[in-house]
Amino acid sequence: MDRRDIIEKIKALKKEKNAVILAHIYQRPEIYDVADFIGDSYGLSKKATETDADIIVFCGVDFMAESAYILNPEKTVLIPTRLANCPMAAMVDVDGLRKIKAKHPEAAVVSYVNTTAAVKAESDICCTSANAVKVVNSLEEDEVIFVPDSNLAHYVMRNTAKKIIPWSGWCYVHQKFSPEGILRAKEIHLDAKVLVHPECISAVVDLADEVFSTTGMVNYVRQSPDKTFIIATEIGVVERLRLEFPEKVFFQAPPGGTCLQMKKITLPLVLDSLKNEQFTVKVPEDIRVRAKKALDRMLDVA
Repeated sequence: MDRRDIIEKIKALKKEKNAVILAHIYQRPEIYDVADFIGDSYGLSKKATETDADIIVFCGVDFMAESAYILNPEKTVLIPTRLANCPMAAMVDVDGLRKIKAKHPEAAVVSYVNTTAAVKAESDICCTSANAVKVVNSLEEDEVIFVPDSNLAHYVMRNTAKKIIPWSGWCYVHQKFSPEGILRAKEIHLDAKVLVHPECISAVVDLADEVFSTTGMVNYVRQSPDKTFIIATEIGVVERLRLEFPEKVFFQAPPGGTCLQMKKITLPLVLDSLKNEQFTVKVPEDIRVRAKKALDRMLDVA
């Protein structure tokens, strides 16, 4: 089948099975053609609570599909491939988190949504890159254990009076961006605005005109009178911006970055997932209930 045939079959199956497809913005651009909603982690978490579909096909990585199930246990949640795993989410484990909690018994635990359900269950509240500062500042506790992204933790430190205890984790995509690369891009594109994701290292954040989550970048570009932008985040955001704003020019900051795990999802795999209702994502009920409290609290704050 060619691409158009696959797309039409997916759309027909969505209607037949009352299914919805949620796609992270880092997905391949062709996935956008079948998605009912495209967004970042926060937007997808919120959308998962609003859908009345019987089946959710999550085009993202493992922890995102887990979150969709945590919030919608009565629905069937599918991920098109079990190979779409987030390396950063795997950098924090329950035993390690419990040990640091024991060392800081007065601290609240803020878990980035880029974590497993089991880690969320050990947390007081979740956050995304879009609402991390707001979530941390909403807490009564003066100390906060922040897992797993140390770069996002350091960004939060700049915007709170609370003591942040960061976990040593990172996103390999955003870790690649360097101050040297940003400066080189600025020398070439003198009039460009530099938009940086808070998962980048602090030295890169220092050179940004604006720091945003992925959806924040899209919203900023939509409202900005500027025509040229240097983007320091995953290539999917650049591709999405080029599709939505063809009258503007976008350059990915060198050396660029691609989330290989996100790109493992393809249109044929989405079709197979819907057709055969594979691969089902579930979370043990005791973990789900505790993790849901952390996610619900985030959604209430945000």
